[in-house]
Amino acid sequence: MTRRGVIAGLAGVAAGATVCRGRAAWAQTPVGLQLSWLHSVQFAGSYIALRNGWWRDAGLEVSLLQGGPNAPVEPPVVAGNALVGISAADYAAAAVAQGAPFRIIGVAMQKNPFVIASLPDNPIDTPADLPGKRIGMAVANTPVLQALCRLNDVDFAAIRIVPTQYSAQPLMAGEVDGLLCWETDLPVAMAMRGIAARTMLMADHGYALHSQTYIATTDSLTNRRKDLVALMAGEGRGWNAYRADTDAAADLTVEMFPDAGLDPATQRLQAERQVPLMFSGLTDAHGFGWWTDEGVQENIRTLSLLGRTVTPDLWDRSILEDVHAG
Repeated sequence: MTRRGVIAGLAGVAAGATVCRGRAAWAQTPVGLQLSWLHSVQFAGSYIALRNGWWRDAGLEVSLLQGGPNAPVEPPVVAGNALVGISAADYAAAAVAQGAPFRIIGVAMQKNPFVIASLPDNPIDTPADLPGKRIGMAVANTPVLQALCRLNDVDFAAIRIVPTQYSAQPLMAGEVDGLLCWETDLPVAMAMRGIAARTMLMADHGYALHSQTYIATTDSLTNRRKDLVALMAGEGRGWNAYRADTDAAADLTVEMFPDAGLDPATQRLQAERQVPLMFSGLTDAHGFGWWTDEGVQENIRTLSLLGRTVTPDLWDRSILEDVHAG
């Protein structure tokens, strides 16, 4: 695993499970929403929309398709088994380079969740602190750290990369000085053990890469616009409810997946820490999932450092414009 880790207990969720609750006889159009990972509070906005019947009321019968290490997002969307998938700009760009007809139609995380986690007695607070440090990470994420260094004129060669599993243990044991991870997973796992990690959010230092993005095919944008608008309207409504009460969102997640081994306290803390990544002055002004043309250009620059060449038409804001028109 290179992007997302399993917070304690998540590994017990069976990959490929679906959730189809809150259906009613009058729900006319079956729609799949392919999640990017195992069920957890990371997707609680969708759970809220499903539980409250907001998609059903809009004429959709939504199935939430669980992702996981053996369940990539993009193939079900291409095949039409899912109308929308939750991906990321780098994954979408890679799929488009291979011929997939994707567009990004929404951006859930306004800030990329990658951080460098460290301990207070040996903090890494800025990229300038990286030279001379031992950074634990998956080798596959090397381009991510290289991009951060190039964006901040840091000598990548002066950093010692230590290949590690996706675990906080190497940092807690003093085997590394920092970990490349998500803000919402390993630091949360450490906090649950009473260890307050320092986190340097890479998005605050130029690493602009849209994460938890909604992707759809160009065919769906042409022929299933009504369904896309209804699906994204429900997502926005669910995530706004999540923001209003993250504890309730976490509790609902645990309730809906009783066999997942989800720890309620962990889910609550993860939910709380996810809010500043997903909401901003931009979303307050324009609505959930919004992005700017300037943000696209920043993403294109970061993607180029990751070896991906994309154009602005990878992003299509027309569905959100319909959703937030009122």
